[in-house]
Amino acid sequence: MSKGFDDLLAKVSQCDRKTVSVACAQDEPILEAVKAAKEKGIADAILVGDEAKIREIAAGLNMDLSDYEIINEPDTTAAALKAVELVHNKKADMYMKGLIDTKGFLKSVLNKEVGLRTGKPLSHVGVFEVPGIDRLLFLTDVAFMTYPTLEEKKSIVENTVEVAHACGISNPKVAPLAAVEVVNPKMPATLDAAELTKMNEAGEITGCIIDGPLSFDLAIDPEAAKHKGATGRKIVGDADVLLFPDIHAGNLVYKCLVHTTACKNGCIITGTDAPVILTSRSDTFEVKMNSIALAAVVAEAMKNTK
Repeated sequence: MSKGFDDLLAKVSQCDRKTVSVACAQDEPILEAVKAAKEKGIADAILVGDEAKIREIAAGLNMDLSDYEIINEPDTTAAALKAVELVHNKKADMYMKGLIDTKGFLKSVLNKEVGLRTGKPLSHVGVFEVPGIDRLLFLTDVAFMTYPTLEEKKSIVENTVEVAHACGISNPKVAPLAAVEVVNPKMPATLDAAELTKMNEAGEITGCIIDGPLSFDLAIDPEAAKHKGATGRKIVGDADVLLFPDIHAGNLVYKCLVHTTACKNGCIITGTDAPVILTSRSDTFEVKMNSIALAAVVAEAMKNTK
């Protein structure tokens, strides 16, 4: 079981060497992350984009490009299509966003001819190593689905459980979060949480344990569960997956962790035919490197499943 990113890196070392295809790679933090990922044995990279700018940035990073395949395509739309096609055709294992807007990048992911569509809804998962918590936390969805319906929440859980399994967590505990831990007909988030719990108990959602609704403190803090007399729940402060009711709740918690704790994190898009690395422009190169490592572990699990 992976309890932190060091464990994930150890898992990567046991996998076949992976390759990440980068769309519009002429971006300093991206090249810095790709360089670190290669040096740590996480993954090789194919760099698609404006070759002159890629080489200029790499020179400033003392990055030797002789071991990288570079595909020169200055046009961002064309570069994204070439980069995603490499993954579509199994010439690379995962797909990463570089210096291209998110809308254009996702358009390439969903391209009918060369994209990575599976027919499943796409969702985002952020994986966190937080000081004081003895396990990885999987936060979802904090960046993609805005106001997920019950059926979309079911898909988000299924997508995220696959990522947790890839990280070595065989039966992750999923906490559908709400402001309270009891069902309140006037609070739709609690109704959805209770329904997801019933789906899990009926075998409609498998590979995990779901217990909701849960407040945030009961999901992650055993002492809070004890003080509130909630020790009879299936989750008593030991949740692995935090399922947020909407993008606002998820994004606020995500950014609170990033900007107020000494955490480590990485993020991917799930529901695709291969892992998709979509990080923010404000993310550090370490977050981008961690995301490559996470994607490599998931890619290995997907290969073994197929």
